[in-house]
Amino acid sequence: MDDKEMSVYEHLGELRKRLIIVVVFFVIAVVASFFFVEPVILYLQQTDEAKELTMNAFRLTDPVKIYFQFAFVIAFILTSPVLLYQIWAFVSPGLYEKERRITLSYIPISIFLFLAGVGFAYFVLFPFVVRFMQNLAERLGIHQVIGINEYFQFLLQLVLPFGIVFQLPVVVMFLTRLGLITPMLLVKVRKYAYLVLLILAAIITPPDVLSQIIVMIPLSVLYEISIWISKMAYRKVLLARKEQENLS
Repeated sequence: MDDKEMSVYEHLGELRKRLIIVVVFFVIAVVASFFFVEPVILYLQQTDEAKELTMNAFRLTDPVKIYFQFAFVIAFILTSPVLLYQIWAFVSPGLYEKERRITLSYIPISIFLFLAGVGFAYFVLFPFVVRFMQNLAERLGIHQVIGINEYFQFLLQLVLPFGIVFQLPVVVMFLTRLGLITPMLLVKVRKYAYLVLLILAAIITPPDVLSQIIVMIPLSVLYEISIWISKMAYRKVLLARKEQENLS
């Protein structure tokens, strides 16, 4: 840790500087995203799930709304490495040198897990959900008139949360390093955790058992991976404590 203690005002000043950096980069990312928004939207409309649907704009402002929604989503994804680094840079002065190196490695892992979650939701879950909705509409004799705003909002609301859910291993590793949880606790509450994951799978998927199983499998794997990661992090915590006791 740094020997120098920062005052409250110095902490606030440092936080303000970090926030300004993130905001400036986000604005730049929004401008840069305008070059990618149109190709992304056109690509998504040509996928197997969308090309069979006729996209309708029920309001004059729907295309503009969709355009800016994707611009902000792309900008957020581009800004996320900078945001994570600024968070690390803000808290790193209070960490030991070894802890700084370890926590810095969380950033690429977190980004990879976010993209993996989004990829799973879009390429695996979303097609199942769309087919389920279409088959249900056909069985009920309902002619679907799809609004482009509603379609893309549904897509984003289904896909983006999985990028957050897939952060579970990183969060568990971080909390274990802080001493807030232990692998023994995760094993002890495993059956309750699976119940929560099952409820989560039921909430974010249609009432289709197959879709819920598809979601439950990666969530369960993530939880088991989190336990394994927590065990590794916990051993390092115990080793660090032992070294500190020997020094004292």
